[in-house]
Amino acid sequence: MYKKVRTPCIGVCSTGIGDDVCRGCKRFAHEVIDWNAYSEEQRRIIAERREGYLVNAVRSQLEIVDQKLLLAQLRHQQIRFNEEQNPYCWVFELLRAGASQIDNPRDYGLQLTPQARDVSLVELRKRIDDDFYALSVAYYQRFVAPGLAVV
Repeated sequence: MYKKVRTPCIGVCSTGIGDDVCRGCKRFAHEVIDWNAYSEEQRRIIAERREGYLVNAVRSQLEIVDQKLLLAQLRHQQIRFNEEQNPYCWVFELLRAGASQIDNPRDYGLQLTPQARDVSLVELRKRIDDDFYALSVAYYQRFVAPGLAVV
């Protein structure tokens, strides 16, 4: 049995200023508007799509080398995260909460990928968020927007 899917809103909605994809939660504008009317299954589908994009964005920058250590640190630091999500989503929550305070990613069970080696964790957090947004926009433009076109 699944837990109820909570809104992914982080209070930084850009759909009100005309974005087709929210820069905060990465949902599509119609998903933001219709969220409360969706069934749990519809919400789960959206959550799984978002999770997949976030996992890809994080994995391109960081690798989890010790998941138990990551989990222990998240709990010790009292960082809010969803344990049911992919552990790479946990990494993003860690970076959102304290990228500027982490000196050594290895202390959290993480290793930088080769393309991320000379970049601060604050910049990595921004890269990940930008990639997460770009993946969402690409999906929207390729699969959603064409269906919205007026014929």
